[in-house]
Amino acid sequence: MLAHMTFTEGMDHVAEAFEALGAAVLVLGLLLALALAGRVWWRTRRGRVAYQTLRETFGGVLLLGLEILVAADLVRTVAVEPTLQNVAILGLIVLIRTFLSFSLEIEMEGVPPWRRALVGGSRHLSDAVSRATDTAART
Repeated sequence: MLAHMTFTEGMDHVAEAFEALGAAVLVLGLLLALALAGRVWWRTRRGRVAYQTLRETFGGVLLLGLEILVAADLVRTVAVEPTLQNVAILGLIVLIRTFLSFSLEIEMEGVPPWRRALVGGSRHLSDAVSRATDTAART
């Protein structure tokens, strides 16, 4: 079956795999964020700290998920159906997702990217994980 697959069909499967990965990152990331926030709340009984952990962790997950979904859109548009209409739609999707990513970064950092050092979503995840493990070590 794979021997008879065309390049376009193969790239469509690659795009579907990226979409599935993006969805899995979002679902598993939400579960991780809830678990970390629950652990922080359980250890400290400080709702504000737990909420901040949840926001930072899930915000980082959202950024990662958006990047993976943009990759899926790129593969699908460029390799599967490279029509002018699809490229225009891709541009709009990338613009919207870029705006969402930009807004998430400002929301999580409190300042626009050009007013702070370059940091990514992974920093938020690592900060939240550190906070969860540090509170566990203190108790």
